[in-house]
Amino acid sequence: MMPENNEFLNSPPRKSVRFGGKVTEVLSKYSQGNKDDFELLKHQLSDPDIKDGQIINWLREFRISVTYLTIDYEQLVNIVLKLPWLNRSKEVVEEYLAFLGNLVSAQTVYLRPCLHMIVSNFVPARVVISEGDVHISDSEDEDDDMVARFNTCHRTLQMIAQYVPSAPRFLMPILVDKFPYIKKSPRVMECYVHNLLRITVYFPVIRLEILELIIEKLLKIDVNASRHDIEDAEENAWAATKDIGAAEEALFNMDEDEDLQQKSANIVRETMALPAAESLDLGLSVLFLYIKDICFQNGSFQLNKAKDLYKDLLAIFDKLILPTHASCHVQFIIFYICSFKLGLAEAFLEHLWKKLQNPNNAPIIRQTAASYMGSFLARAKSIPVVTVKACLDLLVNWIHGYIDNQDAGSRAFCDITFHGPFYAACQSVFYILIFRHKQLLEGNLRKGLCPFITSEFERIVMCQLNPLKICLPSVVNFFAAITRKYQLVFCYTIIERNNRQMIPIVRSSSGGETVQMCTNPLDSFFPFDPCILKRCKIHIDPIYQPWEESNAEEMKGPQKPVKGATPDDEDDFLKGETPQNDGSVEMAPGSFDLFLKSPASSVGSPPYKFLQRPF
Repeated sequence: MMPENNEFLNSPPRKSVRFGGKVTEVLSKYSQGNKDDFELLKHQLSDPDIKDGQIINWLREFRISVTYLTIDYEQLVNIVLKLPWLNRSKEVVEEYLAFLGNLVSAQTVYLRPCLHMIVSNFVPARVVISEGDVHISDSEDEDDDMVARFNTCHRTLQMIAQYVPSAPRFLMPILVDKFPYIKKSPRVMECYVHNLLRITVYFPVIRLEILELIIEKLLKIDVNASRHDIEDAEENAWAATKDIGAAEEALFNMDEDEDLQQKSANIVRETMALPAAESLDLGLSVLFLYIKDICFQNGSFQLNKAKDLYKDLLAIFDKLILPTHASCHVQFIIFYICSFKLGLAEAFLEHLWKKLQNPNNAPIIRQTAASYMGSFLARAKSIPVVTVKACLDLLVNWIHGYIDNQDAGSRAFCDITFHGPFYAACQSVFYILIFRHKQLLEGNLRKGLCPFITSEFERIVMCQLNPLKICLPSVVNFFAAITRKYQLVFCYTIIERNNRQMIPIVRSSSGGETVQMCTNPLDSFFPFDPCILKRCKIHIDPIYQPWEESNAEEMKGPQKPVKGATPDDEDDFLKGETPQNDGSVEMAPGSFDLFLKSPASSVGSPPYKFLQRPF
């Protein structure tokens, strides 16, 4: 609210043409049953051609009359709240803010409508051009004043909170209700997420709830925008651009056409072809910028602020991200913040370790925790080899303890239903060794680590639980090649025996004799497979360990791969999916009741330039 000595507030109101009496008189007549002037007042306020001077005069009278604006006049107040004040002159904006301050302090019943009105302006305005009853256009208005309008909205929220301290709690349900539908345009999603994150800066009491809301919505987009769909859309968009360019070049060969073709190609390179992926990319990019702005001030790392934000993100990780299967990109927010400080990364690894070894957690949660642990250790550049070895020690010792407990039991046989966390832990150990074997085996640790790996891994691969039979074929193949190269463990005898046992039996509902087999009975995935969102890659690539083609070249040799595995020298080496059909598949002699295809991994896209919007 503006101070009373402000020149604008003390200046006389402008003259303007109006009908009816003052607001106090209109309200008095209405209470006595005379509604004519009341209806006339509503009509004048609803006029789309209302002038700035008229709005200022009305608002000043409403400020004087706020004590009379009880719930009986809700219809009239709602009309005032719908006035187009944000795109008006500075005088209108200041008068409107003064009115809102008086209204919420005198009539708290209108707090929610005021908050609804403000939040509804957190997205770009829309313009509808009509002729008669026909709508000619309905497009987003990217006006130059959008940033100023957003700033005014945030200023208004802070002003209201000064009069009503409980406003943030009333605000949160409205933010949930107003969140754009996931199929809204990417720009709408970006603006709304950006404005929600700005609220957390001055209303920290609801930061956790706002972050949870944003991540929940982005997760829904993530699981519905698979890697396969994103890659197909990118390939089709690039092919279409090349075809159009070739057609234009065949017809004309002018500089203007070349410029147009170049601009079209730039659009394809800088944006995601799939609308859902574009929304996800923009939303996560804003979130990455927010995380960095919170953790760094003037280039200096703020440990306490980073720890507080990490705790919020970890709580959301446990509640939303960890139980979500097949998400591809949202989990990179925890990957990103952990790259700022080794202590945060170690805290995250310890958290996952506790999840894995706790028998009170659901098996699927323990399996997923193991997958996150393995993927994080393999892909995070910020993790030193000493930490990797320490985590490998923990995992291997836990695996041996598990084998010890099962040797004398009745379930000491290969079955994913009973031993899911064990197989997930084994697969993570194999995966870590695949990515980190050069550092572990060719560095200073080789002398002390090779005997450890030889003795410890032999028992793992040869135990009755037979993890080589359950783990992903691509992981098994690369693990076998690495251990063969360094003469640590020889896995091919076991792999060959497993291949003979896994004879596919297919019953197809549509007939035919197509033979296909399930190659991943373990419901597992590696959550930090390459990021393929173009803007997000700018934040992730510098802290990310890609799959090196030289690794694949070194592994070439007389190896005997697991059936169903697809060799690939690109990142990710896990590229390739379990074949799908509409029939049912059984494995003989022992069939698995549970087999779920893991999400397809993909080839990482090269980074693209992105104009980062300052938070």
